[in-house]
Parts: sequence; C-alpha cells; structure tokens
Amino acid sequence: MTVADAKKNADQKMQKSIETLKADLAKVRTGRAHTGILDHVMVDYYGSPTALPMVANLTLIDARTIGVQPYEKKMVATVEKAIREADLGLNPSTQGDLIRVPTPPLTEERRKEMVKLVKSEAENAKIAIRNIRRDANEALKKLVKDKACSEDEERRAQDEIQKLTDKFVAEVDKMVAEKEKEVLTV
Repeated sequence: MTVADAKKNADQKMQKSIETLKADLAKVRTGRAHTGILDHVMVDYYGSPTALPMVANLTLIDARTIGVQPYEKKMVATVEKAIREADLGLNPSTQGDLIRVPTPPLTEERRKEMVKLVKSEAENAKIAIRNIRRDANEALKKLVKDKACSEDEERRAQDEIQKLTDKFVAEVDKMVAEKEKEVLTV
C-alpha cells in the first residue's frame, strides 16, 4: 500500500458512506407520497423474502397516493399484507388488482420525530466518515513504521485526508439540511 492508495481508499469509502446516507434519507417519509418508501418492504414471494419493487409495479397516482400493481394477480393479498406489516404507518386498500396506498399527512409531532431520525442517520454517517479517516491515518502510520514513506509525506497525506473528511462531513450537513426542510414543509 502506498500513500496514494490510502487516500484513494479513504475517498471511495467516504463516498460509499454518502451513498448509504442518501438511501437511508430516501426511506424517511415526508408529507408527499413517493415510491421510495416502499422499496425496502419485503414480500413473501413463494417462500423467499423479496423486495416489493421486484414483485410489483410502483407508481404515483397523485401527490398523496402510491399505486402498487403486483405482476401476478394472486400476489395482491400477500403484497397488501406486507405493506401493512412493514410498520410504515400506511394502510393499503385493494381495488381489483391495484393496491392504493394513501400516505397520511404528517402531524407536527411526527414531523419532529422524522427530523430527529434524519439527524441520527446523519450522525451515523459522520461517525462512519470519521472512522474511515482514523483507519486511513493508521495505515499512514504503518507506512512510516515500515519505512515506505517519510514523516513529511505522512503529515501531508493526513492533512489531505482531513480536508477530504471535512468535505464529506459538509456534504452530510447539506443533505440533512435539505431533508429537514423537506420534512418540515407542510
């Protein structure tokens, strides 16, 4: 491993942390309906748990209603049950082979809970980024110990990794501010 490898590795891992945070924030419900909140619902598909988008077509019927149309007619009851049991606070209703999932408007109290959830997800992302920084710095110290780089190179690389960390933490803060605004907008 070289100094460049340590920096590149840290950059890639921090980028993955940001992508994970984006996925986690997409699960957080806002006042409007969006199909992303059902992406992680697991359906019992012939004995094996399968993600809802793999067994049904998800569409937006209007601003507050998601339409779920299973690819197989006999899966309608199973899909409806999976959505109801997913603990998302949603109450689907079936009309023929279409399942309508109305998203209830969020109360002020529920919005504040959602903001807390967003902040905790952000804190988890920041912790992950700081852990990556720590691992990269340890790798650099090992390179100095093994005499693969000088102490000056190590110091410069640590400064660059710190700048990288600051950049990703700022990106997390920006994403959280946007999501918070979205959740609190009535």
